[in-house]
Amino acid sequence: MTQIASKTILITGGAQGMGRLLAQRCIEKHAAKLILWDINEGQLGETVSALSGKEADVTGAVVNVRDGDAVAAAAEEAGHVDILVNNAGIVAGKPLAEQSHADIDRTIGVNVSGVIHTTRAFLPDMLAHGGHIVNMASASGYIPLPRLTTYAASKWACLGFSESLRVELRDQPNVQVTTVCPSYIDTGMFDGVRAPIGAPLLTPDYAVSRILRAIEEDQAKVNMPWLVHLMPLCYNLLPSWIFEPVIGRGLGIYRAMDHFRGHGDE
Repeated sequence: MTQIASKTILITGGAQGMGRLLAQRCIEKHAAKLILWDINEGQLGETVSALSGKEADVTGAVVNVRDGDAVAAAAEEAGHVDILVNNAGIVAGKPLAEQSHADIDRTIGVNVSGVIHTTRAFLPDMLAHGGHIVNMASASGYIPLPRLTTYAASKWACLGFSESLRVELRDQPNVQVTTVCPSYIDTGMFDGVRAPIGAPLLTPDYAVSRILRAIEEDQAKVNMPWLVHLMPLCYNLLPSWIFEPVIGRGLGIYRAMDHFRGHGDE
């Protein structure tokens, strides 16, 4: 079981949204130190200032997780980390034909390369001293989603990476890996999303509570809400001519992003 109290926790994308709330809740659980990474210097400074002066030591670093060298340098400066939360993520919520090459490269860079670079940077120390890695994948890593082509691709990759790493480390009991696959969370990242039937928008408080419980209980995977558990089964067992009209269109999954207006990053 992983203890949060008295531990050093690093959260990427920690300046706002889920990252900031995770940091706040870890402080409430008596973490010793919070290290927040984010590319938004202004927002990061405001968050560190707001969370400082409490029980935990809170520091921040401006880090572009797409840059492997920058990640390695920042990781060396951070030192030992007990719990790593790969939370940074972005979304381009529009048809592929409307996405620029920069949109595509940035999405894959943050959501895939950033997770791998950051995990790789801290893994040797964790293998020596123990640790817990949390990777924020997505329910979109299970099924096709219109207007989320690049995002879904990145989350399929994140899910595959995280699960493969967990199995690779199965003989290393001192290092735990948790993969988190939520549906839409009600943060600014997905403003305007219409939740599918059976999968209401998750509140950030609920999502963070489930993630922290998963860390403390060393859970391998967190799917939320309940409908997400059924998606891989339905998608792989049902032929497309049944899945798409009944599940994809019938439950509103394929229309969820029609009115997207979110800011696109976490």
